[in-house]
Amino acid sequence: MARRYSKFTAVVILAMLFTACSSTPSSHRIARNEKDRKPAPDFTLTDANGKRVSLSDFRGKVVLLNFWATWCGPCAIEIPWFVQFEQQFRSKGLEIIGVSLDDDGWKAIKPFAEQHHINYPILLGNDSVAQLYGGLDALPTTFMIDREGRIAYPPHVGLADKNEYLHEIETLLGSGSANASRSPVRPGAAVIFTITGIS
Repeated sequence: MARRYSKFTAVVILAMLFTACSSTPSSHRIARNEKDRKPAPDFTLTDANGKRVSLSDFRGKVVLLNFWATWCGPCAIEIPWFVQFEQQFRSKGLEIIGVSLDDDGWKAIKPFAEQHHINYPILLGNDSVAQLYGGLDALPTTFMIDREGRIAYPPHVGLADKNEYLHEIETLLGSGSANASRSPVRPGAAVIFTITGIS
């Protein structure tokens, strides 16, 4: 592949991870105004069974789009959170989807997914998808997407705070299709998208 995520990058992200874990944000990030939200670029990738899956398949739900890799330490820390979110919010409409950017493809992804008990679908990413989302200079990189298919918050680059994810998921779950930044939190539907290292 033209773009490869080095282990040096992983070390840099690990440093960011410890900074994130050691600090508690004084206030939550604020969702972008709806008029300022840009559409999330659509893509179609394959899952472990060869099925083609598109981001647009999840229109009408909230999507957490997470780009990651099996060798990425901070990514491995986030995965149990996503497994928990899948269990906690799926009945309310949450979908978590992992897109792997691993150089070794399914050879690396399948045993990793089994070892970490990943309970949500994983897709195999590529350079084209990475470029659609700004080139992804660091992993993990995570985008929160509203029910209208628009990016609702600035991306999380590096390990995010678990409570920040919860706040953003619950905020978008609780919003109507046109009132994400103004409505109080209430039950709704959400999706999480994760993506792993480029192959």
